Amino acid sequence: MSGEKVAQPAYFHLHLVSDATGETLINVGRAACAQYSNVLPIEHVYPLVRSMTQLERVLIEIEGNPGIVLYTLVDKEIRERLKQRCRELGVPFLSVLAPVVQLFQAYLGGEPQPRIGGQHALDATYFKRIDALNFTVMHDDGHLTEDLEQADVVLIGVSRTSKTPTSIYLANRGVKTANIPLVPNVPLPANIEKLKKPLVVGLVASPDRIVEIRQNRLLGLNAANPSASYVDREAVSEELAYSRRLCARHGWPQIDVTRRSIEETAAAIIGHLSERRRRSIVET
Repeated sequence: MSGEKVAQPAYFHLHLVSDATGETLINVGRAACAQYSNVLPIEHVYPLVRSMTQLERVLIEIEGNPGIVLYTLVDKEIRERLKQRCRELGVPFLSVLAPVVQLFQAYLGGEPQPRIGGQHALDATYFKRIDALNFTVMHDDGHLTEDLEQADVVLIGVSRTSKTPTSIYLANRGVKTANIPLVPNVPLPANIEKLKKPLVVGLVASPDRIVEIRQNRLLGLNAANPSASYVDREAVSEELAYSRRLCARHGWPQIDVTRRSIEETAAAIIGHLSERRRRSIVET
């Protein structure tokens, strides 16, 4: 209806206080905010808060911009000071890990041993992630295809199906990922159809979505005289049809990324990878 006002998003201050990197708080806070379509947070992130002096600076910010306070603080004295001041200011506060740790304690028994930034320890898992990132960066966009057998996952797909960002996200989960572009009239690496260890996954999308992304890409690059077929819907449809036929011929799973976020695409790939590994264990 003309003249009808569209509701504007409401804003609120979200204070995230951590004695480590603050990544856990950021993820939890954003996941909670995503449940409210018309509410947006103004994030105040305070990492590495490990002294009373640092905390006092944070409390000044909270007092000046009252809102929700989420925290992960190991030091009891710092934690109690934050809680006390939040009560005085009348602002809501919550330790995001406390309920989870209490649940673990009730089930496992014993006393937890809090460690600042414990999830970021330089252990085997951490170095596995770094190794995966190095591998993935070196094998981006069809590079170094001769050693694809070392990958955990190989992504294939036409241009602008989010192969690179998905690869990087998977690498951050410790999954060595290579990606190969499907380019018209350019043959695939000869060894890709003979791979044994890696899971090969095809990424596809709707022709309209691919054309839209490619057009925006060209505008961003100020590309002059681009190939007409690059943004032609019929040509793009044929590219995608070839991709689907290729995957069907080899039994490679396909994931439609048209309406998926990078995180959702990566989760689906990890699901395929886990199922493949489970079947392998059962068969042996």
